Amino acid sequence: MTIDPTITRVTDRIVERSSASREIYLDRMCRAAEDGPRRAHLTCGNQAHAYAAMENDKDALAAARAPNIGIVTAYNDMLSAHQPYETFPDRIRAAARTVGATAQVAGGVPAMCDGVTQGQPGMELSLFSRDVIALAAGVSLSHNTFDAALYLGVCDKIVPGLVIGAATFGFIPGIFVPAGPMTSGLPNDEKAKVRQQFATGEVGRDALMAAEMASYHGPGTCTFYGTANSNQMLMEFMGLHLPGASFVNPGTPLRDALTDEAVRRAAAITALGNNYTPVCDILDEKAFVNGMVGLMATGGSTNLIIHLPAMARAAGILLDLSDFAELSQAVPLLAKVYPNGLADVNHFHAAGGLGYMIGQLIDAGLLHPDVKTVAGEGLDHYAREPSLSDGAFQYRDGPKDSLNDRILRPVSDPFQKHGGLQDLQGNLGRGVMKVSAVAAERHVIEAPCRIFHDQNDVKTAFKNGEFTTDTVIVVRFQGPRANGMPELHSLTPTLAVLQDRGLKVALVTDGRMSGASGKVPSAIHVSPEAAMGGPLARLREGDVVRVDATSGTLDVLNVDLDSREAIMVDLSGNSHGIGRELFEVFRQNVGLASDGAGVVV
Repeated sequence: MTIDPTITRVTDRIVERSSASREIYLDRMCRAAEDGPRRAHLTCGNQAHAYAAMENDKDALAAARAPNIGIVTAYNDMLSAHQPYETFPDRIRAAARTVGATAQVAGGVPAMCDGVTQGQPGMELSLFSRDVIALAAGVSLSHNTFDAALYLGVCDKIVPGLVIGAATFGFIPGIFVPAGPMTSGLPNDEKAKVRQQFATGEVGRDALMAAEMASYHGPGTCTFYGTANSNQMLMEFMGLHLPGASFVNPGTPLRDALTDEAVRRAAAITALGNNYTPVCDILDEKAFVNGMVGLMATGGSTNLIIHLPAMARAAGILLDLSDFAELSQAVPLLAKVYPNGLADVNHFHAAGGLGYMIGQLIDAGLLHPDVKTVAGEGLDHYAREPSLSDGAFQYRDGPKDSLNDRILRPVSDPFQKHGGLQDLQGNLGRGVMKVSAVAAERHVIEAPCRIFHDQNDVKTAFKNGEFTTDTVIVVRFQGPRANGMPELHSLTPTLAVLQDRGLKVALVTDGRMSGASGKVPSAIHVSPEAAMGGPLARLREGDVVRVDATSGTLDVLNVDLDSREAIMVDLSGNSHGIGRELFEVFRQNVGLASDGAGVVV
């Protein structure tokens, strides 16, 4: 099979760009691996502390011949996606004993729900929580008693933070264990309609609350294709999940069997056996290219354009927005899942899901098949699907045809010939747009701009009837250094109403939108951000801005920005309340959004 030349070209460019940092990283991992099983370096006193509460597992732990698996869990009751993890440690410990291994909860990491904090001050901690999660994972594994790790996390910042932690401890094998999506509730298009009706005053809060509760109704991941489910896709494309693990509902026999199998597999790939597969060998340049291809083919979350570079840096790999842009031109859009379509991830999974898509992309030469994964050598494992036969776990060949071509299509007949993301560059800086849900006639918007420094002021202007003509709405001082780069997803219903009224509207911001970015053209993550004196800080009310997803440009027209002073605003209100005072050191040391907005990497 021949790999597509664009895939090869981008991969080679990443390898060359990363050669020095990747060599340093691999050398560190190699030296750590040469030390052998971790517990051999602990004193008897060290080990006694680690095993004191382990009851029936003490003898096996002290003998140091059985693999000991560390569990890093993001369990809490606040996230529906993470609530099922409450019972996972007992199940994992029991499964480990069946293969002569032991398992311990190494530690917990925080996990905040962006759905709860959306449009609230707490959202200003969200992006930085990724770095806190990476740090907490590092603390969890610092006891140095583990031969492998299981990472229990699903949602927006949790998986990227755990990957950064796993890469830092890359000499230890690791498997990511999902909990699965909640069953389908109120259809997403109906929920979106009620949100827009509430924005215009057509329905009251009681109707809005009823719709939201009918949509988010039980344990499991939210069913739209946002950041959480994009994370799950990514872990399969990059070989850190077991094949087919992502979209099996919680509390089902197959979900439990997949968790048990992850434990068995983790025990099998430690350095104590003959199939040692550390995370550092899995997370190579080809794996990250495969992840980016998956993002394009599924029309995944724009948040991953921030997270992937940060994850890659932890493994010594340097990604650039140009890599995403070039891959987007080569990879077709094969899925239509809300907000890109009406279906949710359960419908996507039933139509053939990731197994069908990975098989299609491998056959088309759009993925690197020759990679290491937690399931073994080769990505072809991920074209299979898990099943139960008389209660026994097994894999079978995945579907060769889509079972619903309104949701999932082959490479030969895609929804779009190009992926769902576009890199934007111009005199206003560098940003990105998710175009998979935006109608083609709205890929180019040129209009005078209105400038805001707070998302709530946009909503106020809307309620006051101030938007009556075509407008580019600029919301600046929303970057990581200004206020932690909160998502501005709560603006989506307002902007959608303006668009439905026949206006040409676009959003330009140095903030984020969401994995649920929808049908309104939005140039987001604009970098350098306004708080760093970026071009957006020189923009003035009424300047004509052109957002062009066709040519990949983002410009203010007929203005010499260099002749203007950058606007400075009082950001002191962002530095306290709801825990924000604890994150001042993060705001002062964060990197550019285009580089991953990292603090710890």
